[in-house]
Amino acid sequence: MNVNNFEGTEDSVRIIISNEFASVEVRKVATRNGERLQIRSMGKQTTVRLDAIALEALTWSDAIEVGMALENPLGPETGVS
Repeated sequence: MNVNNFEGTEDSVRIIISNEFASVEVRKVATRNGERLQIRSMGKQTTVRLDAIALEALTWSDAIEVGMALENPLGPETGVS
């Protein structure tokens, strides 16, 4: 995802959620493939857009399962035995 390539309307409501560890901007955007929830890390300047199915899938997990994904958020290290 390219942070500088916003397809959505600029007048959509932006919500900032932050604590001492992270700050994110959340907004609904319209794309060629339908509406998405766009989440932008304000610290790392990375963006992800999630459709309704991806958002619903988040509800299938409990907080412990989601937290386990944060243990290695960038994926497995390559070349490590």
